[in-house]
Amino acid sequence: MTLARDGLPRILIVDDERAYISILADTLRGDYAISIAKDGERTLELCRSLQPPDLILLDINMPGMDGYEVCRRLKASPATQNIPVIFISANTQEEDERLGLELGAVDYLTKPFRLPIVRARVRTHVALKQKTDALEKLSSLDGLTGIANRLRFDEHLDYEWRQGLRMLKPLSLIMVDIDFFKNYNDNYGHGSGDECLRKVAATLASFAQRPRDMVARYGGEEFVALLPETPFTDAQLLAERMRMGIELMNIPHAFSPVADRVTISMGLATASPTHRFRSKFLLEAADQALYQAKKETRNALRSINL
Repeated sequence: MTLARDGLPRILIVDDERAYISILADTLRGDYAISIAKDGERTLELCRSLQPPDLILLDINMPGMDGYEVCRRLKASPATQNIPVIFISANTQEEDERLGLELGAVDYLTKPFRLPIVRARVRTHVALKQKTDALEKLSSLDGLTGIANRLRFDEHLDYEWRQGLRMLKPLSLIMVDIDFFKNYNDNYGHGSGDECLRKVAATLASFAQRPRDMVARYGGEEFVALLPETPFTDAQLLAERMRMGIELMNIPHAFSPVADRVTISMGLATASPTHRFRSKFLLEAADQALYQAKKETRNALRSINL
């Protein structure tokens, strides 16, 4: 659920007739943050933004791209397929309603509106969206550290690779490994090891604050940081701040050959996404850079600018 600044769920009203927009906006304003679009292209643009709507009231009969085609495109994209759509139309034919539901809409409202019914159905579908989002969030988090898990990271990497292709922007990825973590676990115990993982995760995440940045647990003592629209030099600076941030936590590690405290090795790769390669290409490059950092000195960053 993407709440507006005032803490309200976001509703997008899409209609090419000002009168119907006014009716719906006046009915729902106060309980929801309202945004408006009058054509299909603007609708898709808003849905792909950093703050997409939580529910769309979508008119079927619009000039240019009609509501059916808008819904098809929304449901075809992983980034927008889970936004619930309620079709609104003056058509009362059963066939129109059937088609809308088959395309993935969750409900169908007819004009002229019965406003109590509009309010009730919007309230129901927003509540369902909130529950679905909460379950999805739980399934995408690492149970120990509370940051994103590997499945969520893999999905986000693919999405940001496609975004980079579309926007012609660089994508940076950092792989992180806690130095000699097995020694830490074996000597301090698994309880202390788990606490160490939680602290490292929280510190790494604190350096990646932009809405599309992601820090995830990749597995065991490995973490990854995904930095969309981040050029090579900026990513190097951020990675080095992360490395120093972990060292400055001063978590004692008497069984590390490289330091008296917990440290990390890091591999960074930056690329401008291209159709010649898939997102796995960037991940493999960062992994190779991490391998070099571990092979040479540890407690270090190695970088590849592709």
